Amino acid sequence: MRQFTITDPRYARVGGLLASAALLVAGGILLAGLATYYYLAPTLPEVAQLRDVHLQVPLRIYTRDGRLLAQIGEQRRIPVRFEEVPKAVVNAFLAAEDDRFFSHGGIDTWGLMRALAVTAVTHEARQGGSTITMQLARNMFLTPEKELRRKLREIFLAFRIESEFSKQEILTLYLNKIFLGERAYGVAAAAEVYYGKDLPELSIAEIATIAALPKAPSTLNPIANPERARQRRAYVLRRMLEKGYITSAEHDSAVAAPIETFEHGARVEVEAPYVAEMVRAELADKYGEELYSAGYEVRTSIDSRLQRAADWSLRAALLEYDRRHGWRGASGHSARPPADAREAAQMLEHFGPVGGLVPAVIESVTGKSAVAFGKDGRRYLLPWENGLAWARRADKGAGPGAPPREAKEIVAAGDVVYLLPSGGGFALLAQIPLVQGAFVALDPQDGAITALAGGFDFYASKFNRVVQARRQPGSSFKPFIYSGALERGFTPATVILDAPVVIEGAGMEDMWRPENDAKHFYGPTRLRDALARSRNLVSIRILRALGVDYAIDYATRFGFESDELPHNLTMALGTAQLTPLEMATGFAVFANSGFRIEPYLIERVSDASGTALFASNPIVACLECALPIEPPLPPPPEPPGGRSRAAAAPDLPAENAGPPPASPAAVPSPLAIADAPLHAVGADAAGVTRLADLGAGATVPAGKHLAPRVISAANAYLMTDLMRDVIRRGTARRALALKRDDIAGKTGTTNDRRDTWFSGFNADVVATAWVGFDQEHSLGAGEEGGHTALPMWVYFMGEALAGRPEHRLPQPEGIVSARISASTGEPARGNDPDAIFELFLAGKLPGSGGVAGDGAGLPTAKPGEKADEPIF
Repeated sequence: MRQFTITDPRYARVGGLLASAALLVAGGILLAGLATYYYLAPTLPEVAQLRDVHLQVPLRIYTRDGRLLAQIGEQRRIPVRFEEVPKAVVNAFLAAEDDRFFSHGGIDTWGLMRALAVTAVTHEARQGGSTITMQLARNMFLTPEKELRRKLREIFLAFRIESEFSKQEILTLYLNKIFLGERAYGVAAAAEVYYGKDLPELSIAEIATIAALPKAPSTLNPIANPERARQRRAYVLRRMLEKGYITSAEHDSAVAAPIETFEHGARVEVEAPYVAEMVRAELADKYGEELYSAGYEVRTSIDSRLQRAADWSLRAALLEYDRRHGWRGASGHSARPPADAREAAQMLEHFGPVGGLVPAVIESVTGKSAVAFGKDGRRYLLPWENGLAWARRADKGAGPGAPPREAKEIVAAGDVVYLLPSGGGFALLAQIPLVQGAFVALDPQDGAITALAGGFDFYASKFNRVVQARRQPGSSFKPFIYSGALERGFTPATVILDAPVVIEGAGMEDMWRPENDAKHFYGPTRLRDALARSRNLVSIRILRALGVDYAIDYATRFGFESDELPHNLTMALGTAQLTPLEMATGFAVFANSGFRIEPYLIERVSDASGTALFASNPIVACLECALPIEPPLPPPPEPPGGRSRAAAAPDLPAENAGPPPASPAAVPSPLAIADAPLHAVGADAAGVTRLADLGAGATVPAGKHLAPRVISAANAYLMTDLMRDVIRRGTARRALALKRDDIAGKTGTTNDRRDTWFSGFNADVVATAWVGFDQEHSLGAGEEGGHTALPMWVYFMGEALAGRPEHRLPQPEGIVSARISASTGEPARGNDPDAIFELFLAGKLPGSGGVAGDGAGLPTAKPGEKADEPIF
């Protein structure tokens, strides 16, 4: 090959001049760059600030057993480490955004020169040319507007980031920080939002769809614009194929995949929105707006399985009540039935799921069945038995009408209804209940709230009836009066007259003639029977004998505030305005043998690094601790003896003995609760042992604080035994279906049946159920605590105690038994055929003067058991 050399001196001089000019230009550019850098350097973040990176992570709330209960925050972000990101996700972002990422020093020179040239010509920054490092710099520290000054700062900051971080660190920050639409920040959050999946579960098509979003996340995302998302996805897939990240077959399959997505919520494992809102409200004042972005994690006292049981038990009880009162008709109607599930979804656009019920459109009606398309995309068959036959037309003010004979009397094609899926493609016709309810369960040993449901559906009504609804507890308040009566000389054998009484004055504006619910009077009645059958007039006479001031002071031992209690005789019938949580807390005193615990919900609050910011240290009941009663009980006056004089007070009815006990087959709700039997209390996720599980001679765990003893163990035991009779032969006999002998409780029904209650317990769990209307009015004839609220409690306890042995606290000192006459309550004669055994507080046995010694040496027996041998 011939070589040419320039020998003409003129050409040599030109070459030298060009070289000098090039050096001058390069030097000028360098000087300009240095000058620009030193001019902009003060506006760039320091190295320490670069290292101190805090991602905005939402508040996450967990159950005691570590299941996600809620995520609250403006930005949805799930931080991941580099090794947790699938290789396909990394490749997709590199192909779409910066395929030379691992080879450049933060700047893609050719791309940048192109962007600068366009900016110089148009005086507008129309093209980016940004590398992943530059995007990270902009997203973390700079504003998004397209200006030359901002672009230069972005370049210099990218160099600084590259000098301080490794490539893996930069890419990890980017994949966690980048905004990907629909409030999703980072790839893990985007996977959850668009597909409801974890990163490793994504397909190639789904990965490419997410990797296509950084360019325009609000307009290219598959929810906002499926067609534009499909086009951008095709570009990403082509780039992945060109770079050798996927095969041709994978490319073709992903391109052909449909764009199918909708917004998913956080992958909540336990639905408990009422609990989540309580936690948020409690912490908001303390931590402010930082609560929603600093990555705080909260562990609550909620047991995930008990919580699920509480929700379904409440919904089952309310749906059953709603069924009893008839079918109110379809929620909407379309002129023609849907042709398929997609058309049905369009018809149901303005109807959402409520409390586990699925909105649906009736497709066809034939004979005694119907077919419907649900908004969940499924096709359901509605059978006659249990599915449609219940739907008697509701006649306002007159109760349900005649039973239907065919499905066409109930629904028609095109009707919009709500369904309760029952499995296997079947569903039951339902409707959103107008009635409301509340349920709360506590650990009586330390006050931990283990389950809470504040209503049928949080998103339909955020009013939390467990803590916000103040309603009259009715007869379920009577145990607190009776407990005080035992300290004033009354006994389970004390006979009180159940007869009409008229009360004037005493704080009442009008004359008051209280009644029993059945409008009957039963004459002389033993105190045990009066509580079991909820006799109003007996309770009023007891309160009048005790004195209202004494009773109010005594009731505060259970956590009630004196100003919440009526200062007149109506208190005997539960006219105070109390919340379900307050009632459950009061009953916990009986369940734990006399200690007043304080309910709590939050066990631990930690920051993003896992450092504890708060840890609960609840007061605990200690059965083995010799604690005095606080405050000391006042000395009792002379006891009233075997019979009390008639007492007095205004007008709220209570329950009669109620219907006969339900058979076990009648108890299960149409709402089946899945999974294995629930556990109640025991060792929690952190291994903290509950005192109820400690054996004899147990000591208080280190660092624990003791709950004050407010009533004696003997009083709590005797009251528990009295309330066991409420279930065994009183107003709560439906609970016999649980086939347990360690449960006790009390029903409650208020005037005109506006509120129905049941509070009950064993030694491991105490729970309160309430049913009523938010705008107070009657629940209807026959709707009483034992019929309306009790089923909710039974369903829950059936799950909570399944597989657990019976657990009754041992009989304490200070309890004796004696043989009495069932009719008079007096010591039985040796030949009395109706003699029974009864329990008494030591020193308060019946006798001619009301007390017959301490009963030392007397044989023991179950209350109500026939006495075969004379005692006196």
